[in-house]
Amino acid sequence: MDQSLAPSAAPPPPRKLSREARRQQLIDATIEVIAVKGYARTTLTDVANRAGLSHGLVNFHFQTKERLLSETLLFLAEEYRQNWTQALDEAGHSPAHRLDAMLRADFNLAICTDAKLSAWCAFWGEAQCRPLYQEQCGSNDAAYLDALESLCAELKAEGGYGFDPVRAARVLRVTTEGVWLDMMTMNTPYGRAEALSTVHSCAAAFFPRHFGDDGLIV
Repeated sequence: MDQSLAPSAAPPPPRKLSREARRQQLIDATIEVIAVKGYARTTLTDVANRAGLSHGLVNFHFQTKERLLSETLLFLAEEYRQNWTQALDEAGHSPAHRLDAMLRADFNLAICTDAKLSAWCAFWGEAQCRPLYQEQCGSNDAAYLDALESLCAELKAEGGYGFDPVRAARVLRVTTEGVWLDMMTMNTPYGRAEALSTVHSCAAAFFPRHFGDDGLIV
């Protein structure tokens, strides 16, 4: 057995947790296991060991591996949505500050961890996850892109820039997704700070009066 998945890898859990807290404990363990073993090789036993719980308790909460994995994907998607929408809510009214908040949100340590990035990569690479993701999470992606396109359009008007805001939003999104993949797959990966600087450099190419390589120009 992979030692990183042994029961001793996790601290002893509290004896009594609410149903939702126990389910979250198992989803968190699933993310950690997928990061080590990948999507296909993850088993309910691995997850139980990682969480320090019995196999029967995993079955009680999720019944099947497929349901556990789908619930884990839905958790990651909802966590991501809440992360960027909260960042926008706290950013004020300036389109530059709001765009900066969206870009920074993708590198918030709450969602941008090695384990979660690895789990996202595993789900993205698994063909059977795509219909589920589109059915359950496609509207989240559409809302994110709509917000990004709107901010690019506002900044274009404010700064007198000459570009297609839809294309600019697409390039920013692809750049962000690309550095996420880089952080997990490069032989010499870079960290979150360099990843964010890369995305800011992309924003600076479109909005040079609002952004530089170090971020927002105040």
